[in-house]
Amino acid sequence: MTLSYYKEELKKTATSLASSGKGILAVDESTKTIGKRLASINVENTEQNRKSYRGLLFTTAGLEEFISGAILFEETLYQDHIDGESMVKKLEGRGIIPGIKVDKGLRPLAGGLNVETFCSGLDGLIERASDYYAQGARFAKWRAVLQITSDGCPSKLSIRENAWGLARYARSVQESGLVPIIEPEILMDGSHDIYKTAQVQEEVIKEVYLACGQNGVYLEGSLLKPSMTVQGAGCNNKEDPEEIAAMTIRTMERAVPAAVPGIVFLSGGLSEEAASVYLNLMNKIVRKANWNIGFSYGRALQHSCLKAWNGKNVPAGQKALLARAQANSEASKGCYIAGSQPSSDEALFIAGYKY
Repeated sequence: MTLSYYKEELKKTATSLASSGKGILAVDESTKTIGKRLASINVENTEQNRKSYRGLLFTTAGLEEFISGAILFEETLYQDHIDGESMVKKLEGRGIIPGIKVDKGLRPLAGGLNVETFCSGLDGLIERASDYYAQGARFAKWRAVLQITSDGCPSKLSIRENAWGLARYARSVQESGLVPIIEPEILMDGSHDIYKTAQVQEEVIKEVYLACGQNGVYLEGSLLKPSMTVQGAGCNNKEDPEEIAAMTIRTMERAVPAAVPGIVFLSGGLSEEAASVYLNLMNKIVRKANWNIGFSYGRALQHSCLKAWNGKNVPAGQKALLARAQANSEASKGCYIAGSQPSSDEALFIAGYKY
């Protein structure tokens, strides 16, 4: 099979994922990272506990009203729920499209500056993506990470390497029928202001789409997952939510092709409430391109859910998840009323976040 064989399916899947009023639940934490989350509620990191927690998410009644897709870690894609039905079938039964994290993690970038990385996993990706497609996945995710520092990061080398990696990944998984979510994350680490973030993010995203063009990526069958345009976590000048929303949309308009059907923002360490408020304000801005502006949140959907579950209280966990899913659904239509759903305003930023 080739990209041309899958084109119509890719476009249909991407459009479905970018449905108005819906977003993507990111549940692709590695075994090590989910272990840290479980440890925060004193739950042991065993396969059974991971299965129980993720099964809680996928069996939440009504979740499909607000969630169009779920990004899975490889373990979960091949795992059965505790009742014996596969996790993939649990999602498909709700009309939620299963996706899969396909990168193999960050590695130090030779020739780059001290904190710079590239994302590994291109070797054998087409074959792996074919296997994931056969298992039921219909979209993929690959996370490149760039950081702004006072000593010149991200370098031109880092920007080009990560853009090229994202484009190679996108074309590779499209060859196997998976819609690529292209994720060039600008970390919140640093003391830079919002204008520096906007300058760097615009350069990065433009470089990503230049590489996508050179690799023949089918844009109508892809999605972008960027960070919001915010100041560094250590910046003393905290911009108000309206300015963050305006700068984010301005950056997207300057860098993202209109052919891309949807932009699904990551929460990137923002609190649950802030992630909803910023998304809501973005959707109140009249845009030059007709992208659907949605969400692909991990921590900002799961934080309160995990605490409410606490290893045993499934109904409480599902209630908390549904509240945040509804809040972000409303935000993606520009009609969220701040504080109208239970949420945490606890900042979820972790310096040098890896997963």
